[in-house]
Amino acid sequence: MDLLPDLWREEFWLPPGVSWLDLEQLAHGERPGPRDLLLALPLALGFVGLRYIFERFLAPPIGWCLGVKNRQRVAVVPSPKLETFYSKHSRKPSQREIVHLMVESGKTQRQIQTWFHFRRNQDRPSNSKKFGEAAWRFCFYLIAFMAGLACVIDRPWFWDQRECWRNYPFQPMERAHYWYYMLELGFYCSLLLRISVDVKRKDFREQVIHHFATIFLLGFSYCANYIRVGTLVMLLHDSSDIVLESAKMFNYGSGWRKTCDSLFIVFTAIFLVTRLALFPSRIIYTTMVLSMELFQPFAGYYFFNIMLMVLQGLHVFWAYLILRMAYKFIFLGKLDKDERSDEESEEEEEQEREKGGEDLDEEGGEYCWEKRTNALNSKFTMLTNSCVLNNRSHKTQ
Repeated sequence: MDLLPDLWREEFWLPPGVSWLDLEQLAHGERPGPRDLLLALPLALGFVGLRYIFERFLAPPIGWCLGVKNRQRVAVVPSPKLETFYSKHSRKPSQREIVHLMVESGKTQRQIQTWFHFRRNQDRPSNSKKFGEAAWRFCFYLIAFMAGLACVIDRPWFWDQRECWRNYPFQPMERAHYWYYMLELGFYCSLLLRISVDVKRKDFREQVIHHFATIFLLGFSYCANYIRVGTLVMLLHDSSDIVLESAKMFNYGSGWRKTCDSLFIVFTAIFLVTRLALFPSRIIYTTMVLSMELFQPFAGYYFFNIMLMVLQGLHVFWAYLILRMAYKFIFLGKLDKDERSDEESEEEEEQEREKGGEDLDEEGGEYCWEKRTNALNSKFTMLTNSCVLNNRSHKTQ
């Protein structure tokens, strides 16, 4: 019962010697308060509804203009035993489980492996779904970056980070910065609300950690009146995310390979500069070193900087994936798909298709058998023609 009062103890949130009563010298509309964060919840629900409308009605025509096409998926032969195991136990059965399924379903090992491959392929997100998700994020990041830049670029702390701490914590909050915070917080809350239905990528855990760290950072920095440095953090992150989502959009389309490659180069440069250079040298240095010129460390100081270090760790992880793609692009002459792509990669799909090729006629539909039959017929025809020519040549001799 005493948890909430202890949570708002002044030594957790404010520098030594400053109390909540001291902040009341600021006007009501200029003083950030914890209750203001409750607005993020209806904003998150609003973003979820707005995103549904966008992906349902606006993203498809944009995708059609960019040539986004869905791949045809092979329908699996209905098998209640395998479907039950797939939905209740595992999408990728182990060797022991495959042996057990062979007894229950009466199928061979290769047939079971092929069935699970095509069944997983049916659940893979389509290009149109991935395009809609990328387009939605692109629109938000673009609008958020432009709005954030407009309300920060003429402020002194944008050019001189020492101004982030001048007269702290008695800094009046501007209305534009309030809405900048609430909209960003509502957006990231909406991403968590939809995380179970969004495209799951290889860095799913890292994305969840990133979203939680961002929400904690936004919430804490707002309540502790770290709003000036918070606006710089949001602006810096949105700058590279715009290019990333636009590159994804063109990647899902057809005929935009050069555009996608060019955007990838631009994104790599912006990401490395903003996340690995500016973020530690400007943001972390500002919060960790420059702030100490005005006040002594307190609990909120350590918490805020730990969260920033968590974000920086994720930046290093994603930079590693990006540099891997850049290496392949520079030295191999091709740009592979997103290293964070959905869990079952296309390379695995091709490998499984080659392994299961012998049973595709049984599991994959009649067209596979027709292809193989036509190929055999053409070979027999060529062989027959060569035999006839040989006989004629012998007769003429």
